[in-house]
Amino acid sequence: MHISEFDYHLPKELIAQFPSDKRDHSNLMVLNKSEKTVKHKKFFDITECLDENDVLVMNNTRVIPARLIGKKETGASIEVFLLEKKSEKNREVLIKPSKRVKSGTEIKFSEELTAVVIEKTDNDKWLVEFKYSGNFEEILDKTGNMPLPPYIERSLKDEDIKNLDYERYQTVYAEVPGSVAAPTAGLHFTEELLDRLENKGVQICYVTLNVGLGTFKPVRAENILEHKMDREFYEIPENTAKIINQALNDGKNIVAVGTTTTRTLESAYKKYGKILPVSDSSSLFIYPGFEFNIVSKLITNFHLPKSTLLMLVSAFAGKDYVFNAYKEAIDEKYRFYSYGDCMLVM
Repeated sequence: MHISEFDYHLPKELIAQFPSDKRDHSNLMVLNKSEKTVKHKKFFDITECLDENDVLVMNNTRVIPARLIGKKETGASIEVFLLEKKSEKNREVLIKPSKRVKSGTEIKFSEELTAVVIEKTDNDKWLVEFKYSGNFEEILDKTGNMPLPPYIERSLKDEDIKNLDYERYQTVYAEVPGSVAAPTAGLHFTEELLDRLENKGVQICYVTLNVGLGTFKPVRAENILEHKMDREFYEIPENTAKIINQALNDGKNIVAVGTTTTRTLESAYKKYGKILPVSDSSSLFIYPGFEFNIVSKLITNFHLPKSTLLMLVSAFAGKDYVFNAYKEAIDEKYRFYSYGDCMLVM
């Protein structure tokens, strides 16, 4: 399966730089797999599309302000991007520019927070030890910046925009800190919209998958079957496992909010043969030909060309159908990527 099969041209002006004025006022494209239809709605119309036969499963991970800007003793600026937590004070990170650091380099981010470089762990990553007193998450909230993807162009000097991103690059139900990217399909939900869905009889439950950079790692292999996904931690609570298993027994639809939720549920089934309350990690790569065992409906944003996320959606709905829908979205001037519009595949 060649990487070029998952390429498409997107005009740059359709890459959303800011969220919609209201979360649930983004566009919603509804795809019906069996009828091969495409309908155009607003996201708040999703209440018309789901009912008591649907169970909504959402990823309640919380994005941490993982982008830190600091200085060396020489005054040189250094950017540190948080990745995996290795111990209480040690983290694997990306450092830019990496040529300016070595083992023992100290980087100061604020009066409360510094880091000492320990060693390089591979071609791109470094292990650092953070020095601070107090609560690391609280210090990070004051010192760090939201880890927006590179296609969202930002100046860190504009406090109003920084505050906007701090609020809107986060789902309203975010709870468990640990992600360095948002599960963007969930950004469209409001608390009021969730209440309306529950009042219709839609059950709502949560999993956690800490989104890492691996989710967005470019596929560099010409043959996509040679691509390897990075591992990401996930957790399925006991109550969620109970709700999903009961729903499956009752013949209800499992509606996954986002590709991360999809990978969590399908990873658990692939390993255990059913949905269990479990903490584990996933490196599952979903591409056309994959057999879905749990997820029957998918809510997802519009994804980058050649990305593993686009491959997952193509596997779920059919590649030609998805690419025709993407073409229609471009013709209709939909907004793409993290802050962009959304689709429901059912």
